[in-house]
Amino acid sequence: MSRLNRVTDKGAEAVLRWLRVLRDDLLTVRADPLPPSEWLRWVPHGFVCLAAFVVFFGDLNQLQGYGKIGHGQALMVAVGQCGAAVLALRRPVPALWLSLIATLAGAVLARRMLMAGQIDGFPWPWHAWGIATHLLVLLLLALRVPTRVSVEALALTGLLTYVLQGLWGAWNHSSTGETAVVLFTVAVVLGSALRGRREARAELGRQTTLTAEERARRTLLEERSRIARELHDVVAHHMSVISIQAQVAPHLVQDPPDELRENLAGIRQNAVEALTELRRVLDVLRSEHPAPGERADAPQPTLDRLESLVENTRAAGLTVTTGTSGEHRPLPPGVELSAYRIVQEALSNVLRHAPGATAHVTLAYDPRGLRVTVVNTGPDREAPPSAGAGHGLLGMRERAVMLGGRLTAGPWAGKGYKVDAYLPAPAPPATESPPQDGTA
Repeated sequence: MSRLNRVTDKGAEAVLRWLRVLRDDLLTVRADPLPPSEWLRWVPHGFVCLAAFVVFFGDLNQLQGYGKIGHGQALMVAVGQCGAAVLALRRPVPALWLSLIATLAGAVLARRMLMAGQIDGFPWPWHAWGIATHLLVLLLLALRVPTRVSVEALALTGLLTYVLQGLWGAWNHSSTGETAVVLFTVAVVLGSALRGRREARAELGRQTTLTAEERARRTLLEERSRIARELHDVVAHHMSVISIQAQVAPHLVQDPPDELRENLAGIRQNAVEALTELRRVLDVLRSEHPAPGERADAPQPTLDRLESLVENTRAAGLTVTTGTSGEHRPLPPGVELSAYRIVQEALSNVLRHAPGATAHVTLAYDPRGLRVTVVNTGPDREAPPSAGAGHGLLGMRERAVMLGGRLTAGPWAGKGYKVDAYLPAPAPPATESPPQDGTA
């Protein structure tokens, strides 16, 4: 007995949950406007309003002429049904109830005339314009609400049809219940399918955007990691020099004080520890599979190797000229490395995207830094498909920004292209030479 009570209680709870779901889905007046078409904007809304206008006059004529229903009652039914079509543009669930109520009112009025024998063969319980209106309402509802709600609306419509035609019934009428329910089912299936397709396309667009953003973010991190690996040798060189100088300095001073020895020993120890940490960082950043032709232990290039780079580019079929302005001077290793890589990437882009073009590389030195300019003419034929990732400019820009500089790239002289980078590298202050005669 207790088991039967538990089963009964669970069944009652399930029925209550189902009723609460129905109440939340169908007993609501929340707004759910029909979104405008991307290309046609408000044309669908205008089409629905035009259809409601036609329904009003067609419905009024059928109810008054064929159904012999009074003008006021027919007007009430026609206004309710065409109003349901317009209301479905913004509040589809209330529009469903308005359409069902208007249909019920029309069925009751028509049944009275059928039972009195004043009309014969009138379509009942759904007349033609009522079917058209409810089809439109169900389609607009299925386009915006979840499929569950659409199925509930269809079931409610079928239940009303069954009660009117199957349980209540009428004489001398043309039965339309089965046909109407089939058409309503088609409208719900079509609306749900279109809604699912629209949501799938929207989700695909969101995923595509997220994928592009993730790809750009990953590419940026890869470029920064590659730059960090290349700059490791530069930083490690300076840390090694600091360590050696701190070790040698006490031997250059006669009877150095203990405080000086301790400070220099501390400097050397810190430099050695920093160099060790740099090697650990490099191990983390280093690729498991280096790029083809790239040695992990190869020294990083500087501007001294620029002519070799240009010769290799000429051997690949690109006409390249170079020029230098300003007072040439040694630059910090990081600046020279970045300048070399910018020129290398720019010339690679010319080879890849501008076949038959000519390029010119300019290095302009000034007291505050180095300006690197690579310009090329337009291609004389169409570029073949490139297997590159298309992120060369991103890497060049990262190198310039890392040094506190800037880089611009864009069209130049018609179909040509120009890459212009400025890398800050202040000249060291001039030092006075010691007097040659030993006097101050």
